[in-house]
Amino acid sequence: MSEWTIGIIGGSGLYAIDALEEAQWIPVQSPWGEPSDEILCGRIGHVRVRFLPRHGRGHRIAPSTINARANIDALKRAGCTDILAISAVGSLSEELAPGRFVAVDQFIDNTKGRASSFFGDGFVAHVSMADPVCQRLSKHAARSVAMAGGECAEGATYLAMEGPQFSTRAESRLYRHWGAELIGMTGMPEAKLAREAELPYALLAMVTDWDCWREETEAVDLAQVVEQMQRNAKLAREVIETFCKNLPKKRTPSPIDQALSDAVITAPDRHDKALLAKLDAVAGRLLKSG
Repeated sequence: MSEWTIGIIGGSGLYAIDALEEAQWIPVQSPWGEPSDEILCGRIGHVRVRFLPRHGRGHRIAPSTINARANIDALKRAGCTDILAISAVGSLSEELAPGRFVAVDQFIDNTKGRASSFFGDGFVAHVSMADPVCQRLSKHAARSVAMAGGECAEGATYLAMEGPQFSTRAESRLYRHWGAELIGMTGMPEAKLAREAELPYALLAMVTDWDCWREETEAVDLAQVVEQMQRNAKLAREVIETFCKNLPKKRTPSPIDQALSDAVITAPDRHDKALLAKLDAVAGRLLKSG
């Protein structure tokens, strides 16, 4: 994989990429169900791009019903080598004000009831999530924000909540006590699934508001969130263009490309053939070598 094919997962407010050349929406079928939308395929400079709006065009899909397995599987089927996710978030830190971009480096998964793995009975695998993002992608994303004229902090812990309601003040204060600095509704299980699919993943968070832990701040107001979100999305489109145009000409291998090599524990004679068939894209490298 010496060429880049970057999967861009667009968060709230980001439903298309203006800079994409030869752009075409293409449906991609997944055995894990329906992805959020068709995939917008094209090129920015020397980089192939596959763009998927996480909530679908028109923001029609709620956080809890996003089919993250189908989304990651579809991006893998579309040839992606790496994923850059964009997400709107609230801030749990005085240092991360609305309008700021943040390259996330850690997650706390506080979602409930979402399918969080491609693997299960008949083909059990345990991937490491100690370092859940690709550092080279994250650093390049942060530099791209600066090059596009924005401000980006490097490194923060993102708490993924279920939603769709915003936090209570007690919850917001609890999450700060846990060490979370950002809060959103979509970063998990997306990051886990990307790792299982052996796709290096980075998440660029766009701060839209202060979460409700601040005594001097009013409760989260959707109108204000949307207004800031639209400003952030304009910069995000510029960041994506800068990100792609400034990637190295050749993609060198990442250790994440081999994330499944020592992860499967199920004995070969106990493999579930139906599950293996669904894993043809996600674990294709492993299944072919086996």
